[in-house]
This record gives sequence, structure tokens and C-alpha cells, in this order.
Amino acid sequence: MSLRLRLTLWYSGVLASVLFAFGTAVFFLLDLNLTQQVDQTLQDAARQISDNGASITIGGQSIATIPDLDGDFASAVLYAQIWVPASSEGGELPRFGALERFSATTNFVDHHAPLDAASLEAGQTGFRDVTIDGWHLRVYTARLTNTSNIVLGYVQTATAMQMVDRAKHQMLGVLVIGSVAAVLAAGAIGWLAADRALRPLSVITQTAQQISRADDLSRRIPVHGPGDDEVTRLASAFNASMERLQQLFVAQRRFLADVSHELRTPLTAVRGNVDLLERMGGVDPESLHDIRSETDRMTRLVGDLLLLAQADSNSLPLAHVPIDLDTLLLETAREARVLGNAVQITIGEIDQASVMGDPDRVKQVLLNLLTNAIKYTPAGGRVTLGLGQVEGWARLTVTDTGPGIAPAEQKQIFERFYRIDKARSRAMGGAGLGLAIALRIAQLHGGRIEVASEGVPGRGSTFSLWLPLRPASPLSQGQPGSTAKAPGLRPRTTR
Repeated sequence: MSLRLRLTLWYSGVLASVLFAFGTAVFFLLDLNLTQQVDQTLQDAARQISDNGASITIGGQSIATIPDLDGDFASAVLYAQIWVPASSEGGELPRFGALERFSATTNFVDHHAPLDAASLEAGQTGFRDVTIDGWHLRVYTARLTNTSNIVLGYVQTATAMQMVDRAKHQMLGVLVIGSVAAVLAAGAIGWLAADRALRPLSVITQTAQQISRADDLSRRIPVHGPGDDEVTRLASAFNASMERLQQLFVAQRRFLADVSHELRTPLTAVRGNVDLLERMGGVDPESLHDIRSETDRMTRLVGDLLLLAQADSNSLPLAHVPIDLDTLLLETAREARVLGNAVQITIGEIDQASVMGDPDRVKQVLLNLLTNAIKYTPAGGRVTLGLGQVEGWARLTVTDTGPGIAPAEQKQIFERFYRIDKARSRAMGGAGLGLAIALRIAQLHGGRIEVASEGVPGRGSTFSLWLPLRPASPLSQGQPGSTAKAPGLRPRTTR
């Protein structure tokens, strides 16, 4: 069963239930109202008849006097009978005898039969529905009493219910026909509305099928207007997912191509040196050095790829301990001296800052940023390290005086295997994974890396590592976010 059909049946079913409950309530309220009006009329007529009767006492016995039903109480829609105990000689009934009755149409009224014999036999009073010769009558039975509250007889008033029944049948017909018509109309409207509302889902399905059949991830679902309904949000989410999937697919293809290329280079060098050794029939120290160098390069490359794979799958083991960034920065600067060669490594202003994380991984990020800055800074240039606190964040900066990075390339430098100057980077032994690893480790620590550069030679670039500050303990001195200098630390220059 299609979703459109299910929605239509659901709408129609709910409307049918509401109309059934409403129609039932209306019908029973109408029936109750009409019946109460008839009962009130019968009760008033019986009361008038009783009030116009009298009783006299002769010889110690009460005798009822009967009002003139045919004269005083004649009616075209009411029937009345008065029944008193039959004489000892007998009567029409074992206990009761008919004295007077009136009716405008007496073709179906037996002059010798009570309107409601069961109530007379049982001595009960009240309202009952009876059927006489196919006619539906509403009968009211009341007692006739004297001043001593002695029952002298019974009065029965009745009226035909054909008008009431006809009104009820007409109302029932209107309710049934109207409800059926309303349900059918609601079903048709619901079908059309569901078709219109679900039409974008058909477009989504067709687009997904076309993508699956043609392997074309560039297809998108057309979204018309800035609608905020559920289907529009679904289409937008689908397009965003396809955009992300396409980017990942392109990145995967480029990644495989780059990995193949990067691994082919050291493997070619290793194979060439092995062939040379075989031809020479001896050991060449230079060839062995090249083999060891290329093997180390492949080892680093495989290690970096493994680290990225673990980071992508959130399986990279990370410690979660306090880290004093000022101490870590000075330590990293000392280790980077051997990499600097003719490049000055300067420490600018540093503040005390403590974060939570893995010290080795944070140090790896700093080393990657420093190595990258040193590679692209010409001899005689300068790389400056800095540390500060900005609104709950620790900011580590690495600033160089290299050629800078063009704005168009600043978003791509964190992609894997991306290098601005591929030939120069490969000659330096880089594979284009350092910044990608640094960014992923920063993200795993809840931070980020930003780059700022004008792309002008000599003005260089500034890489900023942002990490959330460790919450201050209740016993710590000073206010959170304090920028006071670390005691005993001063800006210094390291060569």
C-alpha cells in the first residue's frame, strides 16, 4: 500500500469517525428533544383531565365523576381514555372498564381496548411506546385519585409518533448522506493533497535511482524557493549529503592516486638501486643509503596514513591530562632548532595557558606547523612562536616570513597530499600530510587551526592553533581567562 493511499485512508477514517460521533450525538439529541416535547404535551393533557374530574362519596364509597372528554378535551392529535374498576357484574376487562374516550380519528382505536393495556394490568404509570394496527403511539398513564389520595382509576393520553418518526428518519438520512459525501470529498481532496505533498519524494526517488544507475554524484534535487516544510528540508538535506558524498568520492580518488604516486617514487628508487647492486655484484654504500632513505620515507608515509585512518574512525588513542602550553611551546622550540638551519626561531609574547589533552599529539601539531613554516621560509627569514588567551581559548601562533599563501589556496592546504609547490615539497621529502594530520588532531581536541596570509612574498603566513582552556579549579588563584605573564618567562630569541 502506497504512502499516498495510507494517508488518504487515514484522513478519511479520522473524518468518518468524527462525523459518526457528531451525527450520533445530533440524532440522539433530536430524538430526546422531540420525545420530551411529546411527553410534556401528554402529561399536561392528563393533568387537565384529572383536574377537571371530581369524586363524591355515597354510602361510604368514593365515586369518580368523569369530565366530558369529547367536549372539553377534544383534540385532533391526542387520544384519551379513562379507566375505573369494573362493576361486580363484570366489564370489558377483568379489572377495568372503559367509560369514555375521545379521538378525531378513531379508525384504529378499539373502543373496548386500552391504549396501553400492559400498564393498566400492572398498575404502572409513566410513558411507553406501543404499536396499534401498525401505528406508533406514545402513551402516558396516570392515576386518578381523590382528596384522600385513594386511586379511583387511570387516565391514558396518547399521540401518534408518525411526525416525530418522519423527522428522525429525515435527519438520519441527511446525516448519513452528508457524512458519506463529506468522507468521499475529503478522501478525494486528501488524495490530491497527498499527491501534491509527496510529489517531491518521487523526485527524490527518481534522482536517487538516476544517481545509482549512472554513478553520477553531481545530480541534485531541484529545490524551488526557500520553503521550510518537511519535504523541502529533506531535499536540502539530501542535496547536502550528495555534495558531501561527492567531495568524499573525489577526495578518495585523489587520495588513491596520490598514495599510488607517492609510494611508486620510493619503490622505484629502491628497485633501481637493487638492480644496480645486482649488476655491480657488490655493495655500494651510496645505493644502500638511498634504499634506507626511501624505505624510511615509505615508513613515515605509511605511519601518517595509519594515523589519519585512526583519526577518521575515531580510534586514535588520546590521553586526557592537563597540558601547560607555555612549557610545551618552549620545549618544542628547543627541539626545532636543529631544523631551523639558517632560519631564526623566535619566541614572542607567551602567557600561561593550560588545556586538557594528549601532550604528545599537541606537540606533534606544533612540530608539524613549525616544520611547515621552516620549509617555506627562505634563509635569513624568521619563524615566531606565540601563546595567548582569548575568551576561553588558548591561541598558539606560528608566524613565518616566507612567500605567503594565496587566498584561493588557503582552504586547500589542509587537504591530504595537497602541496602548493609540489616539486619543491617532494624534494624536501614532504608528502602533503603534515597539515592534514595537524588539523585532525586539533579537531579531536575540540580545537581548530586557522591560517592568515596576504599571499605577498616576504610577509609570510600565520597559523593559529586554537584549543579550549582547561576550566580553572576552585583553589586556583586569579580570575578565569587571566592574561598574566608566566613567572620567570621572558621573550627570547633562539637560533
